[in-house]
Amino acid sequence: MRAKGSAMSPADVDSPVTEPPEYSVAAATSLQERRPNTLKHGDTFAVFDHNGDAYSGSGSPEGLFHRDTRHLSHLAVTINGARPLLLSSTLRDDNATLTCDLTNPDFVDDSGALALPHDSIHLRRSRFLWNGTCYERILVRNFHERPQQIEIRLAFAADFADLFEVRGKQRKQRGQMHPATAKRGEVHLSYTGLDGQKRTTRLGFDPPPLRLSATEAVYEIGLAPGQSRTLFLEINCQREPAITIGHRSFFFALRDARRALRTSSGRAASIVSSNEVFNEVVQRSISDLYMLITDTNEGPYPYAGIPWFSTVFGRDAIITAIETLWLDPEIARGVLAHLAANQATDFDPLSDAEPGKILHEVRFGEMAELREVPFRRYYGSVDSTPLFVMLAGQYLQRTGDASTIRTIWPNIEAALKWIDVHGDRDGDGFVEYGRRTEEGLANQGWKDSHDSIFHADGMLARGPIAIAEVQAYVYGAWEAASRMLRVLGHEDRAVEFSRRADDLRHRFDAVFFDAELGTYVLALDGDKQPCRVRSSNAGHALLTGLAIPERAEVVAKTLMSGASFSGWGIRTIPVTESRYNPMSYHNGSVWPHDNALIALGLARYGFRLHAARIFEGLFAASTYIDLRRLPELFCGFPRQRAQGPTFYPVACIPQAWAAAAPLSLLQSCLGIEFHTKQMQITFDTPYLPGFIEELEIRNLQIGSGSVDVAANRSGTSVVIDVLERRGHVRVVTFA
Repeated sequence: MRAKGSAMSPADVDSPVTEPPEYSVAAATSLQERRPNTLKHGDTFAVFDHNGDAYSGSGSPEGLFHRDTRHLSHLAVTINGARPLLLSSTLRDDNATLTCDLTNPDFVDDSGALALPHDSIHLRRSRFLWNGTCYERILVRNFHERPQQIEIRLAFAADFADLFEVRGKQRKQRGQMHPATAKRGEVHLSYTGLDGQKRTTRLGFDPPPLRLSATEAVYEIGLAPGQSRTLFLEINCQREPAITIGHRSFFFALRDARRALRTSSGRAASIVSSNEVFNEVVQRSISDLYMLITDTNEGPYPYAGIPWFSTVFGRDAIITAIETLWLDPEIARGVLAHLAANQATDFDPLSDAEPGKILHEVRFGEMAELREVPFRRYYGSVDSTPLFVMLAGQYLQRTGDASTIRTIWPNIEAALKWIDVHGDRDGDGFVEYGRRTEEGLANQGWKDSHDSIFHADGMLARGPIAIAEVQAYVYGAWEAASRMLRVLGHEDRAVEFSRRADDLRHRFDAVFFDAELGTYVLALDGDKQPCRVRSSNAGHALLTGLAIPERAEVVAKTLMSGASFSGWGIRTIPVTESRYNPMSYHNGSVWPHDNALIALGLARYGFRLHAARIFEGLFAASTYIDLRRLPELFCGFPRQRAQGPTFYPVACIPQAWAAAAPLSLLQSCLGIEFHTKQMQITFDTPYLPGFIEELEIRNLQIGSGSVDVAANRSGTSVVIDVLERRGHVRVVTFA
């Protein structure tokens, strides 16, 4: 079936997919098994093991990546030829630096006698990223009572693999590796891809090593008792060489990196509670969120996640902005501006582009440039466009910033037209998707696995497919358009969009609600047959207000049933459904962002206790996870007493919309709303989950003012007190 008005586009590829798409992440190695350390700045990220090394075996994401190319695939430090013993590996609370403390193992001489006992030599590796460069300082200290002659060897290599190769995609042909060049203190590794682009990694050492080759640097260090030496390493990803390498370069860059993180995260309201573990969760959420944010020409933009999705994703960033809008609306402004600047203006079947459509994904690697993968600038998501309009409306309501809305209004108009013309492919009033070529994503909602949309008997749905949550987002877009048009002075059009939203609400209820299931069906297939499957997707109808009030209670009951709610959160698919698999990506797992959005919807309809129950489950999960860091998803096995959640092997961590989930859940429980015109912040029937007795939110901004507030439990109620007020801000509580 063709999209209306798109005669230039080929027919939809509407057959069901029976094999996993070639772009899925291969699960050859479990990230949870290695529990790597991650760093990110801008378009550069790094994944290291706990020793600070990188070993790029099969399926391993370790290494230093810049713009979707692995610029360093191997890095390993040895002491006297042996791998050091790990003492500890720690990320700073703000994610600015990784510090690895190491020591020597036992060394024996040729006779078998102990020559140097373990814990005699201490290595402290301090590392961070800044402006396309990985900086490292290695401090070596002798704690033995005798002088020691120590060999420190740094082995390195660069495979210049495209990120999709690292993810498991095979290539028939690669470009040309160039011979390495080494000179005093520097090594250059380079590769020219089939796209004609030369990619270079420059390693700089200070002081220059005793021996330097294309694969390793060797230091011979004599240390008296208590004496230390410091080595500096810079790994530069295709930038001009730094003016200096060493102490000054390291500390100046470190100062700038920390300063930038403080400046960006300083925009957010601060949260402190009576629960110290929850405080750690909040601190890690804020730190991960602002580490993932990249400054684009249009403003701050949260990249989706490390290691597989450290780039621009439309859907992920919009949802992250929605989750954090109450906390830092500048994120939403940056997301709106960047997506507007990259909106599709023409048809391109390979990239699933249509005029007015909002980005799904952007890639910069060799395979994307050659279109071996379609993601160079890819538009294959059905929900990014209505979500874009939704976010614009929410941003205006949160900030009153009509100037930004006027600036991007042509883009909003184009997005609204896409929903009408290309989104509703058959004119039935619902928005459907179907990829234009076999290279595109088969499923184009947030559950984009090949098997995520199916019928009750497990048969995969044939496209074009209208999924439940997209209709909710379209409803939200119509409502947002109506609100924005009123502010812009177009009352007649505002009334029309409001009428359209109301019409969609009643048609959706008539077609999607299934009384026997006790919820909305998952989707309509290409023959307009309902996929009679219970799913978390139905919770998104609560998020935007699409669900008519009389359905809300039964939908909430189904979502919170034992079959759906695992104890940690709501499963994507409950245990009652044919394709339920708690270890799958989308058919039975628990996603923090999905739960956060559902909680916003539950709170919208007055089910704040349900929202608090979700909050408690995800908080409890975080207490079992390193750094209190919620992953992209975890398995949907039921919660067991005194046991933590079961991890998903290749889940990204950190992931922006998962990091933002606890922050969003706090808003859901407290019922925080903003009325900028009246300079009023309301707390509608606030509720605190059982693990929080007291909470303070400082620098909660509205318009030109801000407030500090305290929330304190009083029996079954929560009392909101204003601690400090800056400007003419009113705080109102509704019991």
